[in-house]
Amino acid sequence: MRYKVVLTAEAANDFRSLDGSVKKQAARQLKKLEESPHLGQPLGNRAGFDLAGYYKLYAATKAIRIIYRIIEDEVVVEILGIGKRADFEVYADVARRLLKKK
Repeated sequence: MRYKVVLTAEAANDFRSLDGSVKKQAARQLKKLEESPHLGQPLGNRAGFDLAGYYKLYAATKAIRIIYRIIEDEVVVEILGIGKRADFEVYADVARRLLKKK
């Protein structure tokens, strides 16, 4: 079954801000999620951020993290954030975005 990969507005901005070669590597990973949505590793509590139910996928030799969730009943992979793994930056960004939606 093929999943539709959808980026939130914030994740789309994250993607656009990536450098050229890194953007290509991230795009390849996003493409893989269409066929294999469980490719990433499940997240739980990361540095005090509760991201249970979400997944992380590496890109650019593990320098970049793609944070997403799978919406099975809609056959959708929703990308919530794409960013540097340094200092848990991307996890904090996604946690803030999720809090804003509540």
